[in-house]
Amino acid sequence: MLSHDFGAGFTEPVREAQVVFRAVLDALANPGTMQHLPVAGTEMGGLGSITLTLSDHDTTIWLSPALDTEAARGFVGFHTGASIVSDPAKATFAFVARGDALPDLAKCNLGTQEYPDRSTTIVAELPSLSGGPTLVLRGPGIRDMVEISPEGLSGDFVSQWGENRELFPRGVDLLLVAGEQVIGLPRSSRIVEA
Repeated sequence: MLSHDFGAGFTEPVREAQVVFRAVLDALANPGTMQHLPVAGTEMGGLGSITLTLSDHDTTIWLSPALDTEAARGFVGFHTGASIVSDPAKATFAFVARGDALPDLAKCNLGTQEYPDRSTTIVAELPSLSGGPTLVLRGPGIRDMVEISPEGLSGDFVSQWGENRELFPRGVDLLLVAGEQVIGLPRSSRIVEA
């Protein structure tokens, strides 16, 4: 089954959504630390699990080209009632399929000084959360530093992230997903190449 074939949804919606929500919160509270998505092993994968957990009728969603299909739109509409938008600057969440490029961070919704929480959170599916170039993270939620090596980020990711972080408290947050694992990169994290 393709990674972006979301499937039928949760079998136990309340319990599974609570577990996924906790994994996402832990990922963002502990940047660079892998968290387990217990239901990501189902046919939905991590993107579907996070979509079901974080989206509702007040949410706007941008889908990367490989995800922007009638089947995915139907899944999102049926299970969450969220609106699909064509511009990441209007999205609460941007979902990126494995192999698709992240949207330019500066072109997403960066929030405002008064409401920085209204920015876009990007949820990106990668081939792997290890085996790529080593990145060093520092900042809130990190004791000293954490090294990660996600595979599949663009060559200009670190420079885009630096520009994103300079906007703090505005800016986007990022969830990296591969299989049953998720890593959170909140906008407050400093990222440099090792």
